[in-house]
Amino acid sequence: MIEEYIKLGEYNKLEVYKEVEFGVYLKSEEDEVLLPKKYVPQNTQIGDILEVFVYSDSEDRYVATTIKPKAILNQFDMFEVVDTSKFGAFVDWGLEKHLFVPLSTQKRNLKKGDKVIGKIKYDEKTDRLFLDAKIGRNLETPKELNQNDEVEILVLAKTPLGYKVIVNNSFEGMIYDNEIFENIKIGDKRKAYVKNLREDNKLDISLNPIGKSRDVAYQKVLDKLQDKKEINLTYKSNAEDIKNEFGISKKAFKAVLTKLIDENKIILKDDRICINT
Repeated sequence: MIEEYIKLGEYNKLEVYKEVEFGVYLKSEEDEVLLPKKYVPQNTQIGDILEVFVYSDSEDRYVATTIKPKAILNQFDMFEVVDTSKFGAFVDWGLEKHLFVPLSTQKRNLKKGDKVIGKIKYDEKTDRLFLDAKIGRNLETPKELNQNDEVEILVLAKTPLGYKVIVNNSFEGMIYDNEIFENIKIGDKRKAYVKNLREDNKLDISLNPIGKSRDVAYQKVLDKLQDKKEINLTYKSNAEDIKNEFGISKKAFKAVLTKLIDENKIILKDDRICINT
């Protein structure tokens, strides 16, 4: 079923209704938009329904593309600044025309090469999409979430307690350091789980189903050891080496080693660990 109206900044299912030298025109029930020739799928015919992303070109005309951007309208993501002007900055979001970040929406003056997290929004006055990097005003009070619900998170910032995250493109959450048993970094997007809704209306988040975080790290180490029989890592090993081997933090690795030794499943030697056969 095609869209009633073409929606800027979103994916649209539109019908191919006219072919021209420079592409094809797609239509909804009320509007039309050009899909440039370089984006037209091979063997496309009149009457086909295509799913495309619609944004505006350098002349502010609506245009369609089959390329998927990093994020769409009302989504948060992390972007790299590729240019600046006296009015703002421009970030790469995966499309030919870069996304504008007005000065009024920047928490600090952005420079080329900076990484910035923001939400893609729509300006009704100019009929344009833009990036709003002022996070707080784009977050809502959590609702309709229960303990252990699966959510989508974007890692926002490191704090003394752990990592701030954006939950389901709408809410603020926290993952505490003492509950992180794998490596994460700012800008990561992944699935996580609701642990608790606090009195300040913010969420405590877990990277794994409640009660399973330590089990995940434990199983990663045990599976690798059962496969390789021995690995040249110990309590004193470099955190980066541990990350590369198991994809977990050194803190989590040490806790797992202690448990496996107590269970007599591994043998710890001076320079390596071995499965106990």
